[in-house]
Amino acid sequence: MPCGIFDDPAICAQVKQDAATVRKAMTQAAELHKEASQSLLAMNQMTRWIATKEEHCKKIIATVSEYMLCQRVKRAEIKTEEEYLEVLKLHHEAMQAAMKCKQTCDVAQADDLDHRLEHLCKVYTK
Repeated sequence: MPCGIFDDPAICAQVKQDAATVRKAMTQAAELHKEASQSLLAMNQMTRWIATKEEHCKKIIATVSEYMLCQRVKRAEIKTEEEYLEVLKLHHEAMQAAMKCKQTCDVAQADDLDHRLEHLCKVYTK
């Protein structure tokens, strides 16, 4: 990305789309798991959905850390230390939620990821 060209709403839309993909991958893998012991095709598709889930979790973590934190969070532009710490906390919670989605196929974790990203993106879409 060229220096100084930022489209925060587009970045937020992208991480939310990644989270939607994570959710879909979880639900598809759960459905296919019922058949996996009887069907090699179902097992293969389930494995591919899990790999897709992990890929999109990694994309969320990379975007939050490399774009949002490294490029967009600037201490000098945040009024107070408390606000700065809150912004850092929102980023950390979003990355942790994505990491937890990598570790499981529990849709409750996808709910938490959506919740965390919604709060995080408010920092970028004021």
